[in-house]
Formats: sequence, structure tokens, C-alpha cells
Amino acid sequence: MAGRVENAFCNVRPPGHHAERARAMGFCIFNNVAVGVAHALAQHGLQRVAIADFDVHHGNGTETIFHDDPRVMLCSTFQHPFYPYYGANSGNEHIINAPLPAGTGGGEFRAAVTLHWLPALERFQPELLLISAGFDAHRDDDMAMLNLTESDYAWVTGELKNIAGKYARGRIVSALEGGYELHALGRSALAHIKVLSGL
Repeated sequence: MAGRVENAFCNVRPPGHHAERARAMGFCIFNNVAVGVAHALAQHGLQRVAIADFDVHHGNGTETIFHDDPRVMLCSTFQHPFYPYYGANSGNEHIINAPLPAGTGGGEFRAAVTLHWLPALERFQPELLLISAGFDAHRDDDMAMLNLTESDYAWVTGELKNIAGKYARGRIVSALEGGYELHALGRSALAHIKVLSGL
């Protein structure tokens, strides 16, 4: 927020987006991204903070925490039906859910982001963007059944960086969520960080 760095990637575990206000869930104990958003709202006086979540699982905890707070937009893609069996019909004007069927590949993922996320983010004009960066939708990760690749993660990161550049002074905080096949996780995170870094 002080402008000393443009963006940050938080290489942390455990992940957080299933954790609710008072309940751990999945592999998540504390909702790292939700804590960051709450801090930004309380300490920096922001009025519009956006979260983009491309983990293969829906971030039910994040949605539950901010479902009734119009200062926070959550844009999410996730495999459905799949754990935590939530999110397909729970959206509103600032909760933008794009459920994807098993077998979805990069083309369909990019189309969902282009159709659902990007127009909503343009309308919302976030002052800060946080990313729940889950890489378990990779085709080599057997946690689930989506078929994304490193190029898809690079593409969505670029699109989000464009939004942040227009409305948020480039300010992005990205936090690691899922990703369990270590080789695919490493390659995907590297693709994400390269775009964030402008490399």
C-alpha cells in the first residue's frame, strides 16, 4: 500500500480459502487471503478490494466471510460438482462464481474468465487485488479433474495484472492455495511469478 513494491507472491502453506470465520476446513486453518482483505479494509480505508481464486476447489470460506460485504468482490473458477460442493448457485453482484465441469481445459477456463470475471472486475474497479493462487487444476495434478497448464496460469495472471494496472496502481498480493503434484506446482507457480514480475 505504501508503493514500495508493485506486487507480492506469498509462498505459504497451509492454504486458506476453505477456512470460515470460526471453522477450519479442508487443509485450511486460517483464511490467509480473507485476513489480508480485512486488514486492507480496516487499516488502509479501501472501499473496493477484489479476490481472484483459480484453485480447483471453490473457496467457500472466503465466500462465506464476504458474501454480504459489497466492498469485496470474489471471482472464482472451480470444478463442480466437487469438494466442498458449494458455490454453483450462491453468487450475487459481487460474488462471481464460474463453475467448470470435470475435464475442462484451458480454452474453456479462459472463456469463463473472459465472460464472467473480467467484465465484473471492470465494473468494480478494485483498489487492491488479491489472488488465491491454487495450481491444483493443472492437468498433471490428480487431486481433481481439470486440465489447465502453465500457459493458462500465465494468461490469467496477465489479465489480472492488467486490471490491477488500470484500477489498483498495480497492487496485487497473491497467496498460494492448492497444488499437490510438486513438479506441476513448481512450473505453474514459476509461470505465475514471471508474469507478476514482468520477466
